[in-house]
Amino acid sequence: MATYTIKDLEKLSGIKAHTIRIWEKRYGIIEPQRTSTNIRTYCDLDLKRLLNISLLNQNGFKISKIANLSNDELSDKIHHLQQNPADTESQIKRLTLSMIELDEEKFEKILSRALIQLGFEDTIIKVIYPFFQKIGILWQTNIINPAQEHFVSNLIRQKMIVAIDSEMNIDHRNYKNFILYLPEGEWHEMGLLFFAYLIKKRGHRLIYLGQSVPMNDLIEVAKLRPADYIVTAFVSSINGQDIAQYLKNLSERLTNETIYVSGSQTSNLTDKLPSNVKIVSSPVEFIDILNKISVFSSN
Repeated sequence: MATYTIKDLEKLSGIKAHTIRIWEKRYGIIEPQRTSTNIRTYCDLDLKRLLNISLLNQNGFKISKIANLSNDELSDKIHHLQQNPADTESQIKRLTLSMIELDEEKFEKILSRALIQLGFEDTIIKVIYPFFQKIGILWQTNIINPAQEHFVSNLIRQKMIVAIDSEMNIDHRNYKNFILYLPEGEWHEMGLLFFAYLIKKRGHRLIYLGQSVPMNDLIEVAKLRPADYIVTAFVSSINGQDIAQYLKNLSERLTNETIYVSGSQTSNLTDKLPSNVKIVSSPVEFIDILNKISVFSSN
């Protein structure tokens, strides 16, 4: 069973530590253990209870009314809450709770409801991207373990692949060719898969090479199947200078293609990039790029 500090609870629940202390004192919502130096510590059951209380409170339930509910009663109210439309922040919190519990059925239900309410694109942009940003911070600070992150990543990856496969290739004279890949040593492909979906949905053609592709292999593919655009991403920790040099080398070997680069590590770039290398800061920006490509292609 994991042990959490009050700061961990704050990051996971979004409730300020000061508020948690007040709720403990006034309503007794959870009863922390204390170390020999009188520091509060919490267990998984405390975290789950606080997350459920936070969800209900966020959806209009008064803390004074829900503080005395048993854990089973809280779960029952959460179940009823899930039957109704909810804001994206509530959905993110429920996904976080199901991740901590490693509850696949609950995770699938929450995600499926979001897909019905928002559609695939908006679910990824408004729910899944913020969710992954949150768990990325939690993972880096050791609040969740890698197994929990892999658990949800694989579930969402399956949804992505199904969505990509469901998009039919519609022949039209204005399509463009894309090659998507991750550089050698890069394994975080969730963003790239979503970009693949966006490209295919808009009627363009793509070759998806996937994770950890050596540059020489990419160049060989580009020779065999020339592309208009190359799409890649840097998510893992890497020196900004190394990324800049990599992109310079790539640009020199792919002079006729526009290279789109996304990922959290691109924020570390300070060097001037080659003219055919473009940074994409968000999926919304990439959608705008694709829309402009489609407009220009039709002229």
